[in-house]
Amino acid sequence: MLNRYKDPDELTGELIALAFTEDIGDGDHTTLCCIPPDKTGKSRLIIKENGVLAGVEAAKRIFNFFDPALHMEIYIHDGAEVKADDVAFTVTGHIQSILQTERLVLNVMQRMSGIATVTHRYVKELEGTKTRVLDTRKTTPGMRILEKDAVRIGGGMNHRTGLYDMILLKDNHIDFAGGIEHAITKTHHYLKEKGKNLKIEIEVRNLNELDEVLRMGGVDRIMLDNFNIDDTREAVQRIAGRYETESSGGITFNTLRSYAACGVDFISVGALTHSIKSLDMSLKANI
Repeated sequence: MLNRYKDPDELTGELIALAFTEDIGDGDHTTLCCIPPDKTGKSRLIIKENGVLAGVEAAKRIFNFFDPALHMEIYIHDGAEVKADDVAFTVTGHIQSILQTERLVLNVMQRMSGIATVTHRYVKELEGTKTRVLDTRKTTPGMRILEKDAVRIGGGMNHRTGLYDMILLKDNHIDFAGGIEHAITKTHHYLKEKGKNLKIEIEVRNLNELDEVLRMGGVDRIMLDNFNIDDTREAVQRIAGRYETESSGGITFNTLRSYAACGVDFISVGALTHSIKSLDMSLKANI
């Protein structure tokens, strides 16, 4: 069974290495056949539509991984709002290296910037409320570290990174465990046995399940799953500040602020990462 924790830096390094293996294989023969190895040059990262920039630091890491001699001059940093024709940075060095890193840098930056752009839009919609927008684990396999970084760059908050850094008792866990009381009790026994100090969140599907959790206690946050507006308002009143509250499921941009008005602390939105349009940009030779 796979169970070896890796820190985010290690995971990102492995992602970059795998991406280059996938793209270059036994060699970028197009570049190698027509560009001398000692020839140097410069390219510009040009923005082609309005949005929020993300992935500049990731690009720096990609360039450095492939060829530490590549030099970036950064004009616009992660988190900045950009518009068409802005130049985010230039990269100077061996042209062979620039051409072989170009697609990976663009793939990463375009997706991260798309996520940051949409997240920023959700964050702006919640201005004036206490509610914060959260991401989920609905991410591209292998890309989670970068995609969650993009959510933070866009002004959102990360939920849990993975299955290891928080307890989240969802409907299936509760049903398989034999109900809410059993699930919470077993969780506390497990954490004590393993010597772990993890926050506990539990999902409820209706007000009856909420009342059962409130009687049982022993959690840090309650997720209101697929509640309508009226039931969300009622649930927040019943919880009365005893636990953090999170709305999830079926919430669209158009209903976002209505849920926030119920007083929930967080709204989790899978759409921040699972159905994003990449921000258009290109890396062009500076001739």
